Amino acid sequence: MSTLPKIVILGRPNVGKSTLFNRIAGRRRALVGNEPGMTRDRLQAVAEWRGKRFELIDTGGIVPQDQELIPSEILRQAWVAIQKASHLILVVDAREGILPLDQELATLLRREDKPLSLAVNKVDLPQHAPLASEFEAFGFPDIYPVSAEHGLGVDVLLDHVTAEISSSEEPAPESSEPVKIAIIGRPNVGKSTLLNRLVNQERSIVTPVAGTTRDAVEEEIERDGMRFQFVDTAGIRRKGKTKLLAEKLSVIQARKHLERADVALLVMDAQEGIAALDAHIGGYAHESNRSVILVINKWDGPGKGPAAAREYTEVLRRRMKFLDYAPVVFISALKGQRIESLWQTIAEVVASRNQRIPTGAMNAFLKEIDFERLPTSRTRPLRIYYLTQASSSPPTFIAFTNQAGKLHFSVERFMVNRIREKFGFVGTPIVIRSRSKK
Repeated sequence: MSTLPKIVILGRPNVGKSTLFNRIAGRRRALVGNEPGMTRDRLQAVAEWRGKRFELIDTGGIVPQDQELIPSEILRQAWVAIQKASHLILVVDAREGILPLDQELATLLRREDKPLSLAVNKVDLPQHAPLASEFEAFGFPDIYPVSAEHGLGVDVLLDHVTAEISSSEEPAPESSEPVKIAIIGRPNVGKSTLLNRLVNQERSIVTPVAGTTRDAVEEEIERDGMRFQFVDTAGIRRKGKTKLLAEKLSVIQARKHLERADVALLVMDAQEGIAALDAHIGGYAHESNRSVILVINKWDGPGKGPAAAREYTEVLRRRMKFLDYAPVVFISALKGQRIESLWQTIAEVVASRNQRIPTGAMNAFLKEIDFERLPTSRTRPLRIYYLTQASSSPPTFIAFTNQAGKLHFSVERFMVNRIREKFGFVGTPIVIRSRSKK
């Protein structure tokens, strides 16, 4: 968990909070669009301004009196961030002027007795600066006209909100990267509940409404001396099923987070069975060479014993033959059942992904292979003179052979199976490339 000072961005829906968040964070981290309610979970990123590092937190659009399930959850998540904040930034829209909801939020935040700055957004031209004067009615001494989209005035705002932060608040982060784990799956299978269980806090909004998560929610924790960065991605739907702009952007971002991950936890709903979309999403992970763990969630209640698990696994293996290397873990994220077993599997898969086999051991293994059994589509028998591991994450091997070109797929499959039998590599794809030995 970061001990950096926390600066929290707040406001009603569609005033430009996420645009300001992206501007300060220096990267496109939050979804941005014209639809209100794009951000739901609270997002965070480590940012730096003039040598001062801090944790920046973006919250969903707050509607205090809205009793609907998702808005009320957004408010609750925002309140968690407010309690931990070192400084609050309330964002309002200069073009729309003061709205009753702005006044209500200002009153609520004033009671918190936290340092607060008012960012009057969408002041895109210098001559629009007088629009900010209307907001003096709130009685806040620190009012800053800004254009989050164009960056105007953001430097002055940051100078103020970071004034009390020392440039030596926290040492520079370690050079070693955390293990990145993407939680993927179709909507409403329990991904957010699983993230909350793994990090032991309510980090993601959880509701029965499919598609509640839109942005990818990140959380970094340390366990048994290792750092893990979990990313709860939006539920991936087929292209034809995504209609709203927010849904389309969230699916694209989920794919991007998957491609940056080391390990993917593919979450499926035991109550609904194995859907075609589950296999489709698993294909994304396999094709991007991620390590994969198949997580069967909601495995609780009667009839969920070892025999049922074996039967379910057999069906799963038939449906997802391409993920035959992925271990299967049965859990109940809601009840916390077998979460420790999942942690053990994660550790095993991470070790396998980073495993390095010495060249001597690989060549000793090569001598055990019966080359007469190697499948080939060519007239000249294939010979593999030596085999070496070129890299890990994913494990990649170079085979020096007597033939030019790519190995036949059946030869690749044969070699991968033999390597797994000998060295394990649980949960991770194995890549084999060939070179002709001249």
